[in-house]
Amino acid sequence: MEVFHHDLNQAYITGQLLYDDNTNLRYLDYAVIEQQMSMTGASMFWLDALHDCKLDQPLSLPFDRYRLSNENRTGRGTSISFDFGQDLSHDFLISASSNNISLEHFALATYYVFLFKLTNGEKDLCIGINTHGRYRDELNSIIGMFVNAIPLRCQIDPHLSFHKITKHVQDNMLNCMKYSYFPLQRILNQHPNISNPVFLDTSFDFISSITKDEENEIMIGDSQLSLLPFSIKISEDEIMSKFDFILSFQHDLNLNDFSCTINASLDLFNVETVCIIAERLQTMLHQQFTPFDCTTIKPIHELSLTLSNEQYLMQSLNNTQVSFSSSPLTCIHHEFVHQVMKHPPKLAVELDEQSLTYCELLYYVQVLSLHLLNKYHVVPGEVVCQCVERSLSMVIGIMGIEMAGGVYCPLSPRDP
Repeated sequence: MEVFHHDLNQAYITGQLLYDDNTNLRYLDYAVIEQQMSMTGASMFWLDALHDCKLDQPLSLPFDRYRLSNENRTGRGTSISFDFGQDLSHDFLISASSNNISLEHFALATYYVFLFKLTNGEKDLCIGINTHGRYRDELNSIIGMFVNAIPLRCQIDPHLSFHKITKHVQDNMLNCMKYSYFPLQRILNQHPNISNPVFLDTSFDFISSITKDEENEIMIGDSQLSLLPFSIKISEDEIMSKFDFILSFQHDLNLNDFSCTINASLDLFNVETVCIIAERLQTMLHQQFTPFDCTTIKPIHELSLTLSNEQYLMQSLNNTQVSFSSSPLTCIHHEFVHQVMKHPPKLAVELDEQSLTYCELLYYVQVLSLHLLNKYHVVPGEVVCQCVERSLSMVIGIMGIEMAGGVYCPLSPRDP
């Protein structure tokens, strides 16, 4: 970058571009090389890599609304960022090092696992990514912009550990980068039935940068140039959205810290939804990489995106222990009869268009319990199984078995 800055400054001041044949630095039009390259191998690779991939089917992200096929993108988006903090950044670095994988590939694997959980278990994930075109070492010295967007497909096995997923993602990424020079339009031409390649709307980015302000500004002659920010604001609360959903990992090379930014289209997401998604990502990151909760060797399907307040709510809902005012030995059907005596005309159970009052429910329960006693001779403590769909009959069956003295055992009609 310093060499390029020097040459650009000299060209601006003198009007001439100095070129030294002895240096490895070359200024050329990459498109000339691209036109001379054989594309046969790349064509075969991408055809095989995307075989049976549903490129026109969007991921099942938690959208708040959907964009109609004839509806244009507004470009309005929102951006939510959070820092890893020193401890989590350290754990992230240690995990990447122990897996012998680059930070970019490690972050990409994390993104795939997050998408797997966020989409409720979608196993075939295809996203878009921009490549810098330096797929061979000898191209690193070329100055120029020859970015290409490519699809990155990852087929997830939920039973694999995150450690194994990272290896799979790394191998896949390296293979894709070998053929990243193959133009996106030619990749799409291999799938003529795909009219809307929506995989490009979900993207990933990894940025390594230095936080010093002066690194974002350079002087060319007497002119000061500044780098564009990652997110371009169009108002106080909105940014310009190029994608429907993009996760960007930022690595601060000075502090060796990490942060994440989620940019999402307001056409599809509410701001509150994006905030919750960011919180779920933080929750997963702590599960994966914090030593106390580390789950990198466990199957990824065991990871949870449940937030702490949601866990508390579920625990409170599942706390079904109730202390009755009467004797602690009171049975369920005794309490039921007690409620019938107190509120005979009140609604006891309702499902869709059907309902029963306490009095009506007691009648059907007594009929069933007498039937179990007289015909099937159910004795106290005998297990009685019930296989029935969710209905009023299910409630009648539960109470009837209890009233007959049996032990209720539910069976699923789908898997009895």
